[in-house]
Amino acid sequence: MLSWIIAIIVGGVAGWIASMIMGRDASMGIFWNIIVGLIGSLIGNWVGNAFFGVGGPIGEFSLTGFIVAIVGAVILLAIANLVQRGRVR
Repeated sequence: MLSWIIAIIVGGVAGWIASMIMGRDASMGIFWNIIVGLIGSLIGNWVGNAFFGVGGPIGEFSLTGFIVAIVGAVILLAIANLVQRGRVR
């Protein structure tokens, strides 16, 4: 149970930091920061393990895992920016 709470908190902070890096902080609320952080953590772990041999441990907090989550969230937001830019308004 505690690992879920830690994942939500770390995901929210990682998503918030990534949204500030990508300039989308004003358009995202806490719910979307958490979602982006959690999905970004999955993306970051996949990219980190596949290409660099680096990943964060599952179910516990580590600095490496936090940085990987931020990088993954930035990747996710960059993809979202590309998709939104391609849409007709």
